[in-house]
Amino acid sequence: MKASFKVGEERLQKVALVVGRVALAYLFFTQLWWKTPPTFGCPPDYSFTTADSSGNLSRTSGLCDWVGIETVWSARPRPVLAANIDNKGAPELAIDIGFIARANGAFLEGFVRPNIRWFGYIIWGMEASIFVSLLLGLFSRLGGLVAIAQSSQLLIGLAGISTPPEWEWSYNLMVVLSLLMFAFAPGRVFGLDALLRPRLEAAAQKGNRLAGSLLWLT
Repeated sequence: MKASFKVGEERLQKVALVVGRVALAYLFFTQLWWKTPPTFGCPPDYSFTTADSSGNLSRTSGLCDWVGIETVWSARPRPVLAANIDNKGAPELAIDIGFIARANGAFLEGFVRPNIRWFGYIIWGMEASIFVSLLLGLFSRLGGLVAIAQSSQLLIGLAGISTPPEWEWSYNLMVVLSLLMFAFAPGRVFGLDALLRPRLEAAAQKGNRLAGSLLWLT
């Protein structure tokens, strides 16, 4: 009875891991198509979303729209993980990420925006690589690591903003799920990593350092 329960529990864990892997892969898949190269959905002049003196957004399109929104919000208050503990609107528990949001805005303003015509390929390529890695279970720990980086940047830039309204926990949960993918390397379960790992292990045991490094990413 105990052995049967253990087998059932292990199967449940494997199914949950595969479902989480495929779900995160599909999430990034759905985000590829509104910012496809070579224009990334931007206007012909690659103009970015801006805000007037009253804070109202003048929106453009595609990647230029959302990079602009992140830049605008980098200068505004950015509390995250907020909770109204008395259910009356205050006092509020929250963490202020204003400093890191401003650093993110400075990076977008000073580097990404002037180079969007080629940097857009990096953004699109990162999300495409996450999709392929997690869907196929190929170098899935690497896919989880890239997903952590991409999800964290989105959290810093967009979590909890009110215009346009963005639900903070959509980004928080993306980071958490990406962290789980990195920690559990889900491609080892019904993924190509399960086929690749024995070959890498054999090569690593013979002293192949590259194989040892690649093994850690599967």
